[in-house]
Amino acid sequence: MSRRTLALDDALYDYVLAHSLREHPQLAALREATRTHPHAGMQISPEQGQLMALLVKLIGARRTIEVGVFTGYSTLVVALALPADGQVLACDISDEYTRVGREFWERAGVAHKIRLVLAPAAATLDERIAAGDVGRYDFAFIDADKTGYDDYYERCLKLVRTGGLIAVDNTLWSGKVAQPSTDADTVALQRFNEKLHRDERIDLALLPLGDGFTLARKR
Repeated sequence: MSRRTLALDDALYDYVLAHSLREHPQLAALREATRTHPHAGMQISPEQGQLMALLVKLIGARRTIEVGVFTGYSTLVVALALPADGQVLACDISDEYTRVGREFWERAGVAHKIRLVLAPAAATLDERIAAGDVGRYDFAFIDADKTGYDDYYERCLKLVRTGGLIAVDNTLWSGKVAQPSTDADTVALQRFNEKLHRDERIDLALLPLGDGFTLARKR
């Protein structure tokens, strides 16, 4: 028994991966292709991706949203977990970054499940709301500019159905959220975490996974 989450040293982390991770070959290849990217730290960890895939399957998701694609690892994770007729609405503004992942989506045979929209995510989500998609999505993953989290969350909360799930990355921000700060990203995350803690529209869990992983179930 343990009264708090275990600290992971390298040996224990390697054990977790060795005894849990079941990574599709194209996921492993995409992770390797991103390893030397100048912004490689923006990619989620493989164990976080595996949890996302499990959650997507558990809730029977068919339509999902991703805000912030980077090189497409999390996009591929979710697409692989979806049924044959599932779809990811993938929102990003960088053709350069997303281009890295597209060939791996193709190789994995799931590119047809991914609708990549290169435009500001808030505008893309507003278009879906205006098009009548309120409550028609099952799952959303937010991992983009931190000062935009609140806006993305409010839009995703409209688009996700009751009982649907919103996952949010980087909510512990290397521990900086627990310290006084004037940094814009840190302050935005502090306010976001405080807001969700008080938000009666959701059920909530903030997990010390990766850089902090928040799960919000729409009531």
